[in-house]
Amino acid sequence: MKAIRRFTVRPVLPDALRPLSDLARNLRWSWHTETRELFQSVDPDGWRAAGEDPVRLLGAVSADRLDSLAQDRRFLRRLTAAADDLDDYLHGRRWYQEQSGELPCAIGYFSPEFGITAALPQYSGGLGILAGDHLKSASDLGVPLIGVGLLYRHGYFRQSLSREGWQQEHYPLLDPNELPVSLLREEDGTPARVSLALPGGRALHATIWQARVGRVPLLMLDSDVEENAPGERDVTDRLYGGGSEHRLLQEMLLGIGGVRAVRTYCRLTGHPAPEVFHTNEGHAGFLGLERIRELAREGLEFDAALESVRSGTVFTTHTPVPAGIDRFDRELVARHLGDDGELPGVPVEQILQLGMETYPGGEPNLFNMAVMGLRLAQRANGVSTLHGAVSREMFAGLWPGFDAQEVPITSVTNGVHAPTWVAPEVFRLGARQIGAGRTEDALTVGGSERWDAVADIPDSEIWELRRELREQLVVEARERLRASWRQRGAGSAELGWIDGVLNPDVLTIGFARRVPSYKRLTLMLRDRDRLMELLLHPTRPVQIVVAGKAHPADDGGKRLVQELVKFADDPRVRHRIVFLPDYGMGMAKKLYPGCDVWLNNPLRPLEACGTSGMKAALNGCLNLSVLDGWWDEWFEPDFGWAIPTADGASTDEDRRDELEANALYDLIEDRVAPRFYDRGPAGLPDRWIEMVRQTLATLGPKVLAGRMVREYVTRLYAPAAAAHRALDPSTARELAHWKGRVRGAWPRVAVDHVEALAVAAAAPNGTAELGSTLALRVRVALGDLGPEDVDVQAVAGRVDAADTIADAATFPLKPAGGPDLEGRWMYEGPLALDRTGPFGYTVRVLPAHRHLATHAELGLMAGPTEATGEGAGVLMR
Repeated sequence: MKAIRRFTVRPVLPDALRPLSDLARNLRWSWHTETRELFQSVDPDGWRAAGEDPVRLLGAVSADRLDSLAQDRRFLRRLTAAADDLDDYLHGRRWYQEQSGELPCAIGYFSPEFGITAALPQYSGGLGILAGDHLKSASDLGVPLIGVGLLYRHGYFRQSLSREGWQQEHYPLLDPNELPVSLLREEDGTPARVSLALPGGRALHATIWQARVGRVPLLMLDSDVEENAPGERDVTDRLYGGGSEHRLLQEMLLGIGGVRAVRTYCRLTGHPAPEVFHTNEGHAGFLGLERIRELAREGLEFDAALESVRSGTVFTTHTPVPAGIDRFDRELVARHLGDDGELPGVPVEQILQLGMETYPGGEPNLFNMAVMGLRLAQRANGVSTLHGAVSREMFAGLWPGFDAQEVPITSVTNGVHAPTWVAPEVFRLGARQIGAGRTEDALTVGGSERWDAVADIPDSEIWELRRELREQLVVEARERLRASWRQRGAGSAELGWIDGVLNPDVLTIGFARRVPSYKRLTLMLRDRDRLMELLLHPTRPVQIVVAGKAHPADDGGKRLVQELVKFADDPRVRHRIVFLPDYGMGMAKKLYPGCDVWLNNPLRPLEACGTSGMKAALNGCLNLSVLDGWWDEWFEPDFGWAIPTADGASTDEDRRDELEANALYDLIEDRVAPRFYDRGPAGLPDRWIEMVRQTLATLGPKVLAGRMVREYVTRLYAPAAAAHRALDPSTARELAHWKGRVRGAWPRVAVDHVEALAVAAAAPNGTAELGSTLALRVRVALGDLGPEDVDVQAVAGRVDAADTIADAATFPLKPAGGPDLEGRWMYEGPLALDRTGPFGYTVRVLPAHRHLATHAELGLMAGPTEATGEGAGVLMR
């Protein structure tokens, strides 16, 4: 018989052990080794059975064992030390508290998924892991973040394989009462709720679950409440599931409901209200609309409220491909956000204009969540230098007339939370060298001077560590492979061969990530005979560990998984290549440290960042990757290899795969494997160990999430908070009015005439000497605007055969006297000829206001026309 209801009966902790509950309920245990080891000592077998989840462990440990621990003085001393350490961590001053200047008193960080720990499975891949690492690093640094997401009752799917190697999905039901979360409650003890209005008089209610991520609260909304109709109860059923309306409701709950959850949390706890809201991908973009509604309710007009909201909003885009962005039919959005749905009183046509693709090549009837995110945020960024450039190209249509490099999207390269991803053995090696406290600082705050201590670690210790980690991976892989084959229907008698799978002394390559086509899971199979030769080489063999999930609706991705699995099933090579199903945080913590080489071969430039290689690098694993994402900006031959790419426009996809696969085989055969197996006089691979040392010392401080969060604070959060504080209601009205006036007057703004008055040290025939100066006089028509509303600039640089300016520099021009009888203004200024070769310039007029973040913010520019005359763009050749 099956139970009609399931719940956990928890033992009552003896008074002496009460601190265990606080330690278990704060997710800092997931990255704090001493606390994890304390829980493991409670019941070593139970710890493993509980999936290394202290909440589940304490729910299963026997009362007798608890009574015994309550009398164990050594255990109680360790418990007291751990509890005191957590208290100091939660309440002591950290990096953020030591900074000078005006920093935001709180930041709201919204994301559709968070990968904090395998014990809280609310993530699918890189976006969620990145969000989790952001929260953890904010906690380590003392940044006052409030995380906001959804609580999915089925999480993301669990993956297994059929006998034929086809991916199968399972959605186990998660009981929040068995997770390390607690309900946010009102003062009278009832669960705190948020509600959204739906068309037809319906409502969507949600409770608020809270996880403690160190110092950072993570609020997660859950629609599985009795007051909801069945359809509404299922809104938070699973991550990235359902049809278009289901996704829209999820994103409305995340953005609109999330802001209401933050307000409720701050009301109940006294936490400062966020001054800055960070939208992590477009899924959370509706948060800006809720904040506009709040201000409208206080009497602020839509345009002024929009300016106020924009000033304090940061938007991060993670996708380099338009297909990765959520887009909804405008009628669907209008129905849910009109007067019959949510946000009554906020004009639905103005809401729609924020997300419509009103630019060349856009779909005018689609509401684009990333476009709305960009229009609702004054500051935006990509997640690597290359991805920033790709994003500027991708969204350039929102800023017509501006070159892509001037599109106001910057970049903050992702980082990873080292205390989560660094193996305890690696931490202990560092602690022996510079002490535990300095090692912890090096992993959280960063600072290359601490990482330089890697130079003093003996080669033998580094190599012994690498072999220990590789051996742990071999043991883990065999256990997972055996469990997978049993799920596929194999009996124990068939599985004796698994005891010989992988070898702790063989060069080990790892490849693990989501399985969309552009990540090219099966590129390694392009020439199977050559791959077999590499795997079975008599003196320099290679072994490969592969993992990854295809989206449940992506049959193409599932076919790639099956193709890889079938190759790995071949008795000739199955001891050298394995596919491990159900890739997640638990597996990753063994996989990254245990590999010698981390392989990444996406189609360039479609990898936004690719943080798995960062996690591997922190454990002394070398990267072998296409120059994409973060590897494009930080690769050096001292600590890895770059796979050459054939990404020219004339190369078809099949030919490109062939060329890049052959380049991959050549690298492994000619450079990677020989360096791993070549031994020096002491029997150690000296050159390999030096590359490991360079990886740790040079890449270590760069790939930290602590470095990333510090950049967000100084480059985005602090300026956003300052801008938001400057826009009180009257200033917001003034800015909105000014923008409206400028937009209305802009059609009459023009550059009428440009002339060069003199050229110092000029040569004849359209040439000039380096270092000479061009004195410009420019006449502009401003219509109803005045010089205080605009900046006039000369833009100059080298030119190509089509006279396109590259590496442009700008030179301000100043008004010379008042307007003429026709209302036109004369501007003057010098233009320095500071580069040799073909050189050109032009002139432009841009809106200017003290509250604009960039000149491109309005997407308005006036330049010379053909009627202006040749002087508008004199070429010096």
